[in-house]
Amino acid sequence: KLAMDFPSEDILLMTASAVIKAVTNFKQVSKTLEEFDVEEQPSSLLEKRYPNIKVIQSGVKQLKSDEHKIYTEDGKEYLYEKLCLCAGAKPKLIFEGNPYVLGIRDTDSAQAFQRNLAQAERIVVVGNGGIALELVYEIQGCEVIWAIKDKAIGNTFFDAGAAEFLIPKLTAKNRETPIECKRTKYTVEGSEEKEVSVTASDKLGSALGPDWHEGLHLKGTKEFSHKVHIEMLCEVKKIHLQQEFVQLQRTSLAFPKEEKNAEPDEVPWPVYVELTNGKIYGCDFIVSATGVVPNVKPFLDGNNFAVGEDGGLKVDRHMHTSLPDVYAAGDICTASWEPSPVWHQMRLWTQARQMGWYAAKCMAADTLGESIDMDFCFELFAHVTKFFNYKVVVLGKYNAQGLGLDHELMLRCTKGQEYVKVVMQNGRMVGAVLIGETDLEETFENLILNQMDLSAYGEDLLNPDIDIEDYFD
Repeated sequence: KLAMDFPSEDILLMTASAVIKAVTNFKQVSKTLEEFDVEEQPSSLLEKRYPNIKVIQSGVKQLKSDEHKIYTEDGKEYLYEKLCLCAGAKPKLIFEGNPYVLGIRDTDSAQAFQRNLAQAERIVVVGNGGIALELVYEIQGCEVIWAIKDKAIGNTFFDAGAAEFLIPKLTAKNRETPIECKRTKYTVEGSEEKEVSVTASDKLGSALGPDWHEGLHLKGTKEFSHKVHIEMLCEVKKIHLQQEFVQLQRTSLAFPKEEKNAEPDEVPWPVYVELTNGKIYGCDFIVSATGVVPNVKPFLDGNNFAVGEDGGLKVDRHMHTSLPDVYAAGDICTASWEPSPVWHQMRLWTQARQMGWYAAKCMAADTLGESIDMDFCFELFAHVTKFFNYKVVVLGKYNAQGLGLDHELMLRCTKGQEYVKVVMQNGRMVGAVLIGETDLEETFENLILNQMDLSAYGEDLLNPDIDIEDYFD
């Protein structure tokens, strides 16, 4: 965006990764819903397309905002007029520095996970967000113990009703063939052969795209396809290595069989996970899919940034941080303006793309001394994704976020086909979850944006015999 607006200015893109993420196959589904693929490309492609962009492949060592200077890890320094920080976030690991705990957040960690899984008979997955959901669904031939702190799966996106709707898919014996993924992958030449050193794997890679598990061969050693056991309302209390566990003389559990108490496990495992519910399971390794924390560390030293409660750099409605000429966008930032009643920040690819585009518009407007209106994408929270091979659309305050008790829910569910939930407040729609091919997203988007009083329609709003799309078009 900046390269197009300022063709005669030099634009530097600093990245620790040899590849850049490009948004491809972009499709505007509705006013606020977007679908796209994320493709890894060599940075030279970007430089070819825009001659005024120079990609500098190096991590940032230090920012000296008072001098308008960036120091990179390869010992160079760069002056900037305006700077936008888009360093994303890093995995929030349950235990740092344990070789048996893998965090998944970028393409490099996904490959490490794939290598480990090839030898695995049992893994423990900890977390209940999008990555955890996709993992437990995609993994085959390996026992999965899934530890979640909530009383239902997919708490980030769903309520207990939606979780109940999805669970049969998790235990189904036959899996549908997934639709082929359009996203192409670009790997650094020779990276396949090289063993990644521990220090290299600590460096941040580029964040995973929305279909990150496609093309990864997520198969363990066993012949069966799907074996998932969910431990709810618990967290990891402690992790014991094999030697330490033997000395403790405690009992670990075998994989639970249906409707029976788990029996003691005789198999020695490399690592043991003790849960807060008192149960202990041995496994080959643990996947920490417990969310992310903004990657602010390289920029804080010597700079007086205002930081949000979630650890991100606070930005105003023009994506400005608290420091002059420094902007931030995506996972690293915390939206600190008064948001629309039906928008909230969530660290997702869709919002990162929107914020990056809008931040460029704001930087351009500030440079030219022009005023700019808030982008329409911040009017309504809208996200479309796929879970368990179902299309999933979430709109507005889809889980009644911040509404307290002042709301009511309406549901429509056809087992194995669709799940529709709307969140109503004072007769107006403020949020919705749509699972399956419901074709209701555009209608519901309009109803939320227009804040039309729907009291008169009552339960008929979700009556499958009434074609609601025609009704409100």
